Amino acid sequence: MQRPVPSPLWPGLAAPLLSAALGAVTYIGLTRLSPDPDQDYLLRLSVVALVMLAPPVWALRRFVLARRAGALTAGGWAGAGVALLSLGLVAAPIGGALRRARQAANLALEGVPAPEFRAADLDGNVHRLSDHAGSVVLVNIWATWCPPCRAEMPELDRLAKERAEQGFAVFGVSTEDAATQEAFRREMVSVDYPLLLPDALADGVMPDIFTETARYPANFLIDRDGLLHPAPSTDQPFSALEAAVDRLLEDIR
Repeated sequence: MQRPVPSPLWPGLAAPLLSAALGAVTYIGLTRLSPDPDQDYLLRLSVVALVMLAPPVWALRRFVLARRAGALTAGGWAGAGVALLSLGLVAAPIGGALRRARQAANLALEGVPAPEFRAADLDGNVHRLSDHAGSVVLVNIWATWCPPCRAEMPELDRLAKERAEQGFAVFGVSTEDAATQEAFRREMVSVDYPLLLPDALADGVMPDIFTETARYPANFLIDRDGLLHPAPSTDQPFSALEAAVDRLLEDIR
């Protein structure tokens, strides 16, 4: 007696949910197990992409078997269509890997001129990087939803105040809207250093290096000559970043 061919309908309909769930669980698990999440992101995201392929591939295999057996129904076609669409979910980890690679390359820049920015802060004040020539500048890339950002910001605020007389300035850059950032500053973490709004000015300038971000927080260090220097990873203790700032303030190359 010939065994019935399983329908691809339900595997196909479930493929998007299974792909998303497996991807999230895999990413969280690998990140927790990683000895250095800042370095092995490409491997982790590649594994996530492969895992996310499993549900739609499984559903499409059932579709092929049902078609060969002549047992394909309208529901089977629908399931296969959903499975094919769910393959697009794999673009998320692939895109994330590409953005992380670009960000890693930007964060590793050393000895090249930092690009100029011109942006208004939450209080309406306009800031230009060129206004701080001769100072050491730290540009902090952050987001309101990012727990490590929230933990780092009070330390950045303290450091900005303690090193201000030595010629040190901190700027926060987030692509979130002004209302979201204002509520965050008012209700969650209040800092005195400027929080810049990249799109607030019609003639504003905010280079992609500071806005194309895949991992938060991220820091860019700029020396007194306006040259970029790699900042310690935010996975390291804040004291490592503080020491890097002090080296630039002391002009130790």
